[in-house]
Amino acid sequence: MKITDTCTDCLLSRVSMECSLCGADAPLTEKTVQTCRQVMDELKDQPLTHPQIASRIHRRAYELLGNRDPFDELKRSGNKQAMDVCQQVRGSLQTFRDHVHAAVIANIFDYAVKGHEVTDDFYSFFTMEIQKQLYIDDTERILPLCQRVVYLSDNCGEIVFDKLLIRYLKSQGAHITLAVKETPILNDATLEDARALGLDRMVDHFTSSGGGDRAEIGFNRDLIPSDLKEAIETCTIIIAKGMANFESISEMNDLPPVAYLLAAKCGPVAAELGVPVGVKVAKLRI
Repeated sequence: MKITDTCTDCLLSRVSMECSLCGADAPLTEKTVQTCRQVMDELKDQPLTHPQIASRIHRRAYELLGNRDPFDELKRSGNKQAMDVCQQVRGSLQTFRDHVHAAVIANIFDYAVKGHEVTDDFYSFFTMEIQKQLYIDDTERILPLCQRVVYLSDNCGEIVFDKLLIRYLKSQGAHITLAVKETPILNDATLEDARALGLDRMVDHFTSSGGGDRAEIGFNRDLIPSDLKEAIETCTIIIAKGMANFESISEMNDLPPVAYLLAAKCGPVAAELGVPVGVKVAKLRI
């Protein structure tokens, strides 16, 4: 998915948030935002996906701010909120659809997306949303394909409910390769974050989505390690969590079946999916 004119304010609002999280003063904030605007202007007409452009913008912001993980505290807070709610609701999740729905609801832990706010009462939000239907519900078609799964994670907070979904899939005999970020960017889950929740011990293979010290949003197949490449070549389905993975993979037509599990939190992604903003989807692409 390519960047749109609507994306500019959203990307720069995230840069402003990063400045605030780092305690940057007004001159540094202005310099960082203006520099990132210049980076965007230079790249927006290039043959790059939205996540590729956003990655370069946020890497530049982190360099100027001198902070490799501005979202660290928010990631910890998101995981704590999700774990508290998970303890209260996990007993009510019985079916594959239940677990998918819960994991999609938890995709709301996405900060500074224009028009989207992260709730400060996740329990109330979760109990309200779980009563609704997935706007696109391909779960009955997705489950039979979950034999050898490559699971591309997204945000902290969300990964707590990914853990429940992965546990369910393992109980059904699935082989799971889990890929998380190697280097911090936004509030995406990293190797360290996933290990802290014990996800590395639950899956059959635990790896990164690649990039080394080059922090990258979404899925960049030019950067993936050899073990993840092999897992993709032999898998029966890719479960792609969140908008950035959707924005990346929607440009790739030579992959195994993909299950997009996400909340459509912004206009451009919702338009690409053909759904209203804010709805939750579990969409299978064959």
